[in-house]
Amino acid sequence: MKRNALAVLVILLAYSHCFAADEPPLNTLTPAEAAAGWKLLFNGKDLAGWHNFRRETVRPGWQVKDGTLACVDPHNAGNLVAPGEFDWFELQLDYKIVRGGNSGVIYHISTNRGGPCETGPEVQLQDNATAGNDEQSGWLFNLYRTPNDPATGKPLDATKPAGEWNHLRLLITPEKCEHEMNGVKYFEYVLGSADFQARVAKSKFAEFSDFGTYDRGGIALQGDHGQVCFRNIKIRPLHRQPVTSDQSARPK
Repeated sequence: MKRNALAVLVILLAYSHCFAADEPPLNTLTPAEAAAGWKLLFNGKDLAGWHNFRRETVRPGWQVKDGTLACVDPHNAGNLVAPGEFDWFELQLDYKIVRGGNSGVIYHISTNRGGPCETGPEVQLQDNATAGNDEQSGWLFNLYRTPNDPATGKPLDATKPAGEWNHLRLLITPEKCEHEMNGVKYFEYVLGSADFQARVAKSKFAEFSDFGTYDRGGIALQGDHGQVCFRNIKIRPLHRQPVTSDQSARPK
């Protein structure tokens, strides 16, 4: 009996440890995050503050589903813009995408052109295994990609398979920008640098004279290439540069 009682105690202690180590509830900020200046962009309950690009409303393809911000119908979703505008920031979010899915996070977008990707750089999100294109999740679309992994000889890929949650971290500052996937740093670049401009000139964005030149703008989630859902969307605004208008472009 004593041996059985001891075994039960060990199991209870193990469960207690697991529960104590549980992460905070989804779509919330810890006291430490709040003190550090983090803000929630999605509360897990409604789409307050969100709107489609160049609209005040949200198309029905975007819904709140099981505590996630979900693109359930890519044919009637489009680009969804987060509340507020930002210049320099750290952004973190979780995303889960369907097999063959393709999405993205676009930042510093302006309404001066017809679509977010005509002004703002896009961080690609996709199912790398079956999306069927030359990009990969976490890359800066058509501009920057991960280096080759010495173990495979192929571009470094830290993503999890379709249907599993991935964690994306972006740091966007005047000095450098960083992309991180599931805790693995992918690369860094400097907006407006000679290297950045040279890459833009060779890309599909060369026809847009003000692409990547805005120091402030909206953040959009792409919702027209497959079902995808997001949660724990958090942003920490960094030092703000003075602007003369709501959307100020950096001289090229």
